[in-house]
Amino acid sequence: MELSSLGRFPSLDSKVVFITGGGTGIGAALTECFVAQGSRVAFVDIDVDGSNRLQDALQAQYGRKPLFRRCDITDIAALQKTIAEIAAELGPIDVLVNNAANDQRHKWQDTTVEYWDERMAINLRPMFFAMQAVLPGMTAKKAGSIINIGSMSWKARQGGMPAYTTAKAAIHGLTRGMARDVGKDNIRVNTVVPGWVMTERQLKLWVTPESGAEIDRQQCLAGRVMPVDIAQMVLFLAADDSKMCSAQEFTVDGGWV
Repeated sequence: MELSSLGRFPSLDSKVVFITGGGTGIGAALTECFVAQGSRVAFVDIDVDGSNRLQDALQAQYGRKPLFRRCDITDIAALQKTIAEIAAELGPIDVLVNNAANDQRHKWQDTTVEYWDERMAINLRPMFFAMQAVLPGMTAKKAGSIINIGSMSWKARQGGMPAYTTAKAAIHGLTRGMARDVGKDNIRVNTVVPGWVMTERQLKLWVTPESGAEIDRQQCLAGRVMPVDIAQMVLFLAADDSKMCSAQEFTVDGGWV
């Protein structure tokens, strides 16, 4: 899908946007779509090579590139320090997209306490602490949008990864509670719930002819959910067009759940 054929959101021009896991997959689509809108974009990722390639590609296509910092989001002190450094360089963050996650499969029989905690440290804990880091700046400006990326996996009763589905189910509870706490300062908090998105990782590891047939059976809509489809919903929620949307979940899954 060519971004030139999609809508523009004038309110996103020059907004400071921070994205976790913005170097590959859905995150790369988020990064590109915000750059295309004229936003000042920064992202963190642990994939340095992929992130550098993305920067170079966006520089070539748009004449500007996002700011990239390598950061392991499980290290909360490092994450919050990186957010502070980016805010000092670009200005207070207007939009936070909590995107980074890892959907590694695992059996309930083999799940240890240590593995469970590690899954939460990747898929849930950084979301709250990234919010904690950006909210003082948003509160001072009396404006801001936070978008947490969830998953339809738990709604679809997907098995084979209980820690992941638990973390993703918890995200909407985090969204709704925080939306209440910060709404008085005109800060919006929402969840975007992707379906089965055709990222490079999914295509490499799990999308087979059999699973493709399952997608065809389960989705109401024909075709495949692509990273840009998720990004377009995130753009709407980041923009002033959604100024009265908060504490909600917005599902982009082709009508699966």
